[in-house]
This record gives sequence, structure tokens and C-alpha cells, in this order.
Amino acid sequence: MGEDRPGIGHSTNLVGLPTDLLASAWFNQAAPEIHIAGVREMNRSLFEMLAEAPDLESAGEAFYKYMIAMFGLDPEQQDHRPGQGGAVRRFHASYLRLLKGWGYDTNAKEGAVLKGWVESRFGLFPTFHREPITKFASKAWITYIEEKMTSRFHNNSIYVQLDLMYEFCQWALARFAAPGESALLLYRGVNDFTEHQMIERIDNRQVVVRMNNLVSFSSDRGVADCFGDTILETRVPVSKIVFFNTLLTSHPLKGEGEYLVIGGDYLVKASYL
Repeated sequence: MGEDRPGIGHSTNLVGLPTDLLASAWFNQAAPEIHIAGVREMNRSLFEMLAEAPDLESAGEAFYKYMIAMFGLDPEQQDHRPGQGGAVRRFHASYLRLLKGWGYDTNAKEGAVLKGWVESRFGLFPTFHREPITKFASKAWITYIEEKMTSRFHNNSIYVQLDLMYEFCQWALARFAAPGESALLLYRGVNDFTEHQMIERIDNRQVVVRMNNLVSFSSDRGVADCFGDTILETRVPVSKIVFFNTLLTSHPLKGEGEYLVIGGDYLVKASYL
């Protein structure tokens, strides 16, 4: 293994745990609570407002309105700049636009921005973007770096938007969606292990795989069946869930019961169709 091969991640992150620990299968079994430093403290008014919400739908509406006000996401609030043929609208990057892009193609530029946010906040390197990332100097790594910084999607404090989405997701799971739960049973369908590094084989059914730093799972095994001949079943720590299908009343990922999950090493049960 060459020295220029990416490891599991950075030595620093914003969640106060060693990255190697956060990425480990042991972390997933222990499933401790984590938070991105300073997000709730800097947005006390949001979480005070959420505390008054009687249900998840009301909380989601409050969060949506807060994000519009904070980041100018309503089309009528976007800047207008003069140009040939009349006024032109400045594009404001949005967490919802990134989710929409992820839903179409996890390896598009929107996916690179989301993976870059995970790298920045949780310290985990991506292992796949369009192709396996095997070296820092590889074409895949360079493409990932270029796309995660693309100006169209990497503006308007997009990482801060994603920080808030994550912390709202954590709040909503604890309050409404999975109170008292430390982990959820989720499924992922794959056709091969191109995007997943095999770390250890426990037996014929159980393996430890290194997931990409951000991956999609489903709470519905039937939905996972549609995405591959092999179903990976695992318990995902609630603290590694970035987004889930009922978090907001209207969003691009609602139809597939999708969960966005922070990666690392997972002990999974593999079932073959």
C-alpha cells in the first residue's frame, strides 16, 4: 500500500472524537451521540422554536422557514444582477438542491459537495467518486476535489446549511422519529463491491466493509432490492444519519424511503437474491 493512498480520514474533525474511532465498526455498535461543534449554540432561536413543535411535520415547516430566512433560499429573496437582456438571478446554493442532485446521481457535483462536507465535519475521506479513489494523486481524487469546490454549489455558506440540516435531523430523530433508539436497522442494495472495500470476512454472511463517506440506505428492504442483487443489512447509529425520508414534508428523496448515512467501517449481513 503506497504512502499516497488515502487513509480513513483526517486527524481532525468538528465532532470531538478521533476520526479512526468514528469510522470504526466498534463505534457503530456503541452508537454514542455526537454533535457538530457550535451549531446548536449559534442557532438557539431555531431549537427554541422547534421545542414548541407538536409533531414532526410542524418542526419540519419551522426548520424550512428558518433556512429560507437565514440563507435567502426563497426565489424572491435572491439577488438580481443586471446583464445582457435584462436582470439575471444569482444562484444561491441550497441544501435542498444538493439533495435533489444526490437523488439523481450520487457521483455528480452535488454529491461531491456533500462528500466534501462529510470530510470537513466528520474527517472521513470519500472512497469513491465516479470511480474508486485509491490515491491522492489519482484522477478520481482530483475530480472529487475540483467538483466539491465548484462555485455553483459551494457558496451561500453551504456547509453551514448542511450543519443545520444534520443537527435538525438529530433533533428530529430523538424527539419524534426514533425516540430512545441508538441505532436503526437499514438496508442497501448493491450489485458488486466496487464502491465498498472489503475489510474483514467474519463468515459466509457477515463481513466488515468500508462504506463511502456518505451513502444511501433504505428502511425498506423491498426498496433496497431494486438497487442490487446483494442486500447489505446493518444497524446504523442514529448519530450517523444525516437525513431521512420523513424529515421534511417535501423534498427530492421522499419517494424511496431514503436515509443518508455517514460511512466508515460497517459490520453487515449480506443476503444474495
